[in-house]
Amino acid sequence: MAANPSIGWRLFGTASAVLAGMATRKLFVRGWRAATGGNPPANPAAPGTRWREAIPFALASGAAMGLARMLATRKAAGYYRKSTGHLPPGMEEVT
Repeated sequence: MAANPSIGWRLFGTASAVLAGMATRKLFVRGWRAATGGNPPANPAAPGTRWREAIPFALASGAAMGLARMLATRKAAGYYRKSTGHLPPGMEEVT
């Protein structure tokens, strides 16, 4: 890790979240195609996207990305704890 654990954690945590987001996006697109038989909307916020596609896409993709980010952050924090002996700055143990 870097000399300043706060900067090191921010870089490590951000990198893990970005990688998790990229992997989740690929899996989500495959799952969407399998479930609906078509591609996900290119831009669900665009006025031309039908509501019956935009709403389920927004709900499902938001949940998938939130879950992926949480899992990646937890895994990264666990690795950080093993490497340094303590949780990253800003993470606190819940008892």
